[in-house]
Amino acid sequence: MKNIVRGSILLVTLFLVSGFTECYKPVTKSQLPPHIKTVAVPAFQNNALRFKIEHRFTQAVMNELIHRGHGIRVQSEREGADAVIDGVVKSFGFSGVLLDDKGRARIFEVTITAAVTVRDQHDNRVLYDNQNFIFRGEFEFANDPRNFFNEEDPAVMRIARSFAESIVSTLINGFGVKEDK
Repeated sequence: MKNIVRGSILLVTLFLVSGFTECYKPVTKSQLPPHIKTVAVPAFQNNALRFKIEHRFTQAVMNELIHRGHGIRVQSEREGADAVIDGVVKSFGFSGVLLDDKGRARIFEVTITAAVTVRDQHDNRVLYDNQNFIFRGEFEFANDPRNFFNEEDPAVMRIARSFAESIVSTLINGFGVKEDK
């Protein structure tokens, strides 16, 4: 009986060690071209006509690059940068998605559409372009007007962080751009 238990433990251990070693590989290197050491993130444009939304998206992208950029320097000026991330917040909308028992909207959905282009300054070529980034999030109004707290701004901040995570993940994990040989 002892031999069967030992054999089972050995088989399970071998299975776990050999079968799952390739499942998780941390990203340790950026897929940006090697000459890109500094990325500029100038202020995004605001075509949505929503107060300070472009600032929130720009700041979220810069913060995410600083945290996950693997030593990439981040700046706001184009001059001296190896690559530039240009963005436009194209639209901002919100609509009620859940009504309370009195027919008032309680939960709102926020939808933000943006355009992003990443350009290599040295080779003067576009590394990445997506003119239709769409992000959605929800916020809720309190039942009691005395406890009212406007959740719209935190919802926009969550959407901006999600947007930034997507952009930076695309930068770090690769664009699918083929190098000319």
